[in-house]
Amino acid sequence: MTVSSSSPLRIDAPLVEWILVGFLREEVASAGLSRAVLGLSGGIDSAVACALAARAFGPEHVLALCMPYRSSDPGSERDARAVASALGVRCDVVDITPQVDAYFARFPDADSLRRGNKMARERMSILYDRSAEFRGLVIGTSNKTELLLGYGTLFGDMASAINPLGDLYKTQIFQLARHLGLPESVVGKAPSADLWEGQTDEAEMGFTYEAVDRLLWDLVERRFSEAELAVAGHDPAFVARVRRMIAKSQFKRRMPLIAKLSDRTINADFRYPRDWGT
Repeated sequence: MTVSSSSPLRIDAPLVEWILVGFLREEVASAGLSRAVLGLSGGIDSAVACALAARAFGPEHVLALCMPYRSSDPGSERDARAVASALGVRCDVVDITPQVDAYFARFPDADSLRRGNKMARERMSILYDRSAEFRGLVIGTSNKTELLLGYGTLFGDMASAINPLGDLYKTQIFQLARHLGLPESVVGKAPSADLWEGQTDEAEMGFTYEAVDRLLWDLVERRFSEAELAVAGHDPAFVARVRRMIAKSQFKRRMPLIAKLSDRTINADFRYPRDWGT
């Protein structure tokens, strides 16, 4: 982790930018492509991913899609457009209301979780369709905090071809965003998936990103024991809750399990970290 010695969660933002821009160029080129497609929600994660992609491929080779639902905050689209304009990236708006409402007309009693998951997956299906048209890879926007907690929709916002943000905690994303010079309207607002009216990440989870990132750093990076976590000042009940969230969401962080019948089962024995040809 490219962090500062003065604070464990403080990153060397210029170095992180350089690494991630190179990562995007190398991984997209390995697929024989030089373009990127991503969802631009008006939030900080997608804004950072878009800025990195614009630096990696040039703004003209990045397609950003803003995909609001009828209950989405109008400010989200405004912020998405501001980011795209600042970066010089093309931003298309695709209203997902018709297909989402058509589906839930059959299930009028569906709760907000089902509706939110459906919206996230509709957006990702649109991204992959447009990626075929644009001939670019879909860039992921999930950060490490979200991935560890399972705070995302499998095959929805958690899906992508490559993800430059997945090893950065949420509080580190804020640092990188400020280094990249993203609009303050995006950097300064409360994080939200904007899946239903008034939704914010921290209110839904019941804790702040600052608090959970400090705990995750000690739990995951430092591998502190229960006793060490207590000495570091982490509430045991909070530790237990976060541990449960990590354990229960493990299925979201791995490829689908394949029942083993042969000597070389895909994703168990037959694993290559890089393209290996024929």
